Amino acid sequence: MPVNRCLRAPGDFGLVCQVGSPGMTTSPDHVDSREDLADFVRSVRGSHAEDGSSWENADLPRFLDALAAWIDDADGWYRNTGRDLPLGGDWAFFARALHAATMYE
Repeated sequence: MPVNRCLRAPGDFGLVCQVGSPGMTTSPDHVDSREDLADFVRSVRGSHAEDGSSWENADLPRFLDALAAWIDDADGWYRNTGRDLPLGGDWAFFARALHAATMYE
């Protein structure tokens, strides 16, 4: 039976998710393909099912508002974490955006 659980890691927006079999973890920084992104989205959904009430943006309207706001402000997050905003976009960018929407104000 798949495990879909995400835990907040100390520090920045680190989220460690168990996906599939126990011991297999994923974070926004390890999303390199469409399949990884789908697994990450399922993990985020599993995290919400398990403990969504702890999220800053637990309902869909707030989540989507936070997602849009984080995407608008992503250049600041990338700058603050010493990374370059991917000009052409990448799978990890969207995973980070989805993750940030769980807590971004």
